Amino acid sequence: MKESLADTIKHRIMVMSGKGGVGKTTVAVNLALGLALSGKEVGILDADITGPNVPKMLKIEDAFLTGEGEDETIHPAEIPIGLDSGIKVVSMAFLIGRESPVVWRGPLKMQILKQFIEGVAWGDLDYMLIDLPPGTGDEPLSIAQLLRPDGTVIVTTPQDLALIDARKAIDMSRSLGVPVLGIVENMSGFTCPRCGGSIDLFKVGGGMRAAEELAVPFLGRIGIDPAICDSGDRGTPFILAVASKNAEAFDGIVRKIIARMEGSEGEGG
Repeated sequence: MKESLADTIKHRIMVMSGKGGVGKTTVAVNLALGLALSGKEVGILDADITGPNVPKMLKIEDAFLTGEGEDETIHPAEIPIGLDSGIKVVSMAFLIGRESPVVWRGPLKMQILKQFIEGVAWGDLDYMLIDLPPGTGDEPLSIAQLLRPDGTVIVTTPQDLALIDARKAIDMSRSLGVPVLGIVENMSGFTCPRCGGSIDLFKVGGGMRAAEELAVPFLGRIGIDPAICDSGDRGTPFILAVASKNAEAFDGIVRKIIARMEGSEGEGG
């Protein structure tokens, strides 16, 4: 098989959800930022071909991919995080208009994902986060075949319906031979900004129970917070914009992932 430009990526992590609307892309983007803030070289592959939202959340909707050389090697977009580092991003959104639909069948999706993996100069990355579309369809199958991921993060909300679909995503990851790094329970409860009281709008604890039942790690829970929605709309990742318990929760999830992937006995282990 032809050597891929992505062979210099140390750790490849799929971010999956069994259903839409659980905040998977929000979690993927903020985890990528958290890893970068921890000193890691990070890339994001937006593998949601028909609904690419990563550029919007990073405020790089007007970016584009550049190519050079006889083999037309593609260079990803890059957003600066510090003086010496940034996050590299590849997305279908860079190739189409903001509102243009992508009406493709599976083979075409496989072809563009292959190009994004084998034809992009990702460079030496410590981590690649692959933001997958919801469900168990063509894209996770293609990524598993092309990129050989070494871990999956499952994002769910606490409701029973979401948890049923999360179990399907876990079963799929296992069937593909990709270890499940753990479950993130998103939209887990709400803290009133006025009185400080807690309200279980979408229940709390379902993700942890599912993790226990399925014998996978529980990475943490993120509560409902209007600031998360607002920061995503503004293109300023939440983990950078707001100091709060949820930002601390993201940091804890990042440390657990680093500990698992790098065999560290760090604080998040």
